[in-house]
Amino acid sequence: MKKIIVSIVAVLLLGVFGYTMYYLYQDSKKETIAYQVESPFETNIIKKTVSTGSVIPRKEILIKPVLSGIIQNVYVEAGQLIKAGDAIAKIKIIPDMLNLNNAENRVNRAKIEIENAQTNFDRNKVLVEKGVISATEFQPVGIALKNAAEELESSKDALQLIKEGVSKNSNNATNTIIKSTISGTVLDVPVKEGNSVIESNNFNEGTTIASVADMTNLIFKGKVDESEVGKVKEGMDLILTIGAIENEIFNAILEYVSPKGVEENGAIQFEIRANVKLQASQFIRAGYSANAEVVLARKDNVLAINESLLQYAGDTAFVEVEIGPQQFERKNIKLGLSDGIKVEILDGLKKEDKIKAWNQPIEEDDKK
Repeated sequence: MKKIIVSIVAVLLLGVFGYTMYYLYQDSKKETIAYQVESPFETNIIKKTVSTGSVIPRKEILIKPVLSGIIQNVYVEAGQLIKAGDAIAKIKIIPDMLNLNNAENRVNRAKIEIENAQTNFDRNKVLVEKGVISATEFQPVGIALKNAAEELESSKDALQLIKEGVSKNSNNATNTIIKSTISGTVLDVPVKEGNSVIESNNFNEGTTIASVADMTNLIFKGKVDESEVGKVKEGMDLILTIGAIENEIFNAILEYVSPKGVEENGAIQFEIRANVKLQASQFIRAGYSANAEVVLARKDNVLAINESLLQYAGDTAFVEVEIGPQQFERKNIKLGLSDGIKVEILDGLKKEDKIKAWNQPIEEDDKK
């Protein structure tokens, strides 16, 4: 019985030993991890910061009336191109009753004066003809008649001006026709025929009849965070992307950086403005939201690598360069401009070098 037990134990031990040897043999056949390699390449590197804002006309004019009344006619609509001096709307005057009453009374008094002056003139004319009075004495009578006639015409003119906004002696000049003060595109006509409007004066800005803007002269208006504002300066290039216009970029030149920040949502923001450079075929509508990439620095056709290849020892940047099949050697490098994805290589690498992508080992499927 003891012999049988010993034999069984011996067989088990032999089996365990054989399995161990087989496992060690299979494990020894596993290959060392192989890493992918990448080479430096020539590219353009642009370091930039992003500003959000909108594209607006540089010159947008609000056309307002100089007298109150009711819109009688509207001659333009939004989107229409007009020139300076073109009629936009016509206003029907609703005269002030007190001023109207005073003007009518003035006309009535002028009529009485001219009737009296005419009677006096006719009486004295007979006396002159009979030689009772001299021509010198008659002269003031004639002047009084002329003054009375002039006062009557003036009072009638004033009455017409109050009623209709135009006098017969004004050569058709009138305040009832609202005209554009600039050439451009009508952006909005917020009033309709029959609407009441208020004149612009010292106490009221008045009712806007229309807004007109030159759509060939646009600016980008946006905000820059306080952490970035120290890096931007007038004259820098901007690259605009507009959400409503796909697959198209617009160029702009930074022309203003606000000297004062404004707190928004707990952060200090500084306003910037840039002159948008439009090509002949490009068109932007007023108020489009846009993102502007402010070009802080730019280098073209420089040797660069992806930043994911970099490793650091303290402040020293280095990469591992292949010196043989899957054999790598550490090489310190000097870095230049970076955009956060690519970084310029100033010294330490050549275009033909192969760099270890240390965090991207080749998968088994890639090796087959």
